[in-house]
Amino acid sequence: MERLIFHVDVNSAFLSWEAARRVKEGLPDLREIPSCIGGDPKSRRGIVVAKSIPAKKYGVTTGEPVSMALRKCPELICVPGDFALFETCSRAFKKICASYAPVMESFSIDEVFLDMSGTEKIYPDPVKLAHEIKDRIREELGFTVNIGIGTNKLLAKMASDFEKPDKVHTLFPAEIPTKMWPLPVRDLLFLGKASEQKLIKAGIKTIGEMARYPETEIQRLLGEKTGHQLYEYANGRDDSPVRGEREEAKGYSAETTTEEDIVTYEQAFSLLLAQCDVVAARMRKDGKKCSCVSVTYRMLDFRTRSHQKKLENPTDVTEEIFAQIKNLLRECWQCQPLRLIGVALTDLTSDDFRQMSLFENTENHEKQKKVDGVVDDIRKRFGNGMIVRGSTMSTAGKVARKAKAQMDQDVQIKKEKEK
Repeated sequence: MERLIFHVDVNSAFLSWEAARRVKEGLPDLREIPSCIGGDPKSRRGIVVAKSIPAKKYGVTTGEPVSMALRKCPELICVPGDFALFETCSRAFKKICASYAPVMESFSIDEVFLDMSGTEKIYPDPVKLAHEIKDRIREELGFTVNIGIGTNKLLAKMASDFEKPDKVHTLFPAEIPTKMWPLPVRDLLFLGKASEQKLIKAGIKTIGEMARYPETEIQRLLGEKTGHQLYEYANGRDDSPVRGEREEAKGYSAETTTEEDIVTYEQAFSLLLAQCDVVAARMRKDGKKCSCVSVTYRMLDFRTRSHQKKLENPTDVTEEIFAQIKNLLRECWQCQPLRLIGVALTDLTSDDFRQMSLFENTENHEKQKKVDGVVDDIRKRFGNGMIVRGSTMSTAGKVARKAKAQMDQDVQIKKEKEK
């Protein structure tokens, strides 16, 4: 059976989401005036993360400094990003998409793949269905998407990048020679600038020329593994599955978007401790331990970073997990302003085996386990609000307490997904 894959991509997501909110409030539509998302308009710092079509006509480009964009277009309206809004809009459009598809894979905050294979009896016309999904998102949520349709993820994503906004495009195997091969090689998915320059230097300027070139020569130019992958893509071949909630990805996690910038380790650690407290308690309740811990954060330019560590011994002790999380953050973060931060506990086990070490403080380990047991028991009998770890009560802890309601909600959503 031939597969049928949709790729749904929000048009200028961050700008569209902010614009949709402002339209509801009776304000001018950012999509119709020179505008951008990113940076602080007062200090002129930061970079352009998303831009309107009118701003593009002034030469404003994504990724350039806001100060440069303002020199090109002094009338440019600069709006800082609202992470809470973005996450709300992301969840809303993904909920609509998921209502149609047997399997949905979140590719990013503003993109999903839908595996519609085998649904022809329910949805006999895939193009008509794509228009229905697209129009429903526009009418219910106030922003637009592009939907690409193909027989694999590569072709679907390539199709969604055709003419924008608010469009549906197909890219089936028979359409590859006319729709994909004439495109410049830089338009091929996952082909970077360095690879583009190597191909152009070799006289390969279009995807079609790359597809007809000997694979061994492509591998010689780009490397064996990368060359093979991109050669397959140039020929429209991709057998990667659309993955829903993967079994190996299950774990315990919490992420929090704050109203104020996190700019110090003290602020971050206070919030991370609260998160570790929540997820470790859930893990203990389920009789699990984790062998891998990770910290994730998102900067004001919307780049997300993660850092993880495999543990020598599985643990369910809050203080041990928090100690590792603090070390991870110190290794990967230089106090750039953040609005989102989170932790995840994975590689779960129910095994009680613990490899002893000459350098391990076993007495402290047992002490902390008893502390966790007492805390869990008090919360079980009297409620979560009856006891709070001392480190979260500092001035910096205001950030954690301010975000607690949102964190609890996010944790509950994650918990429901794991059921």
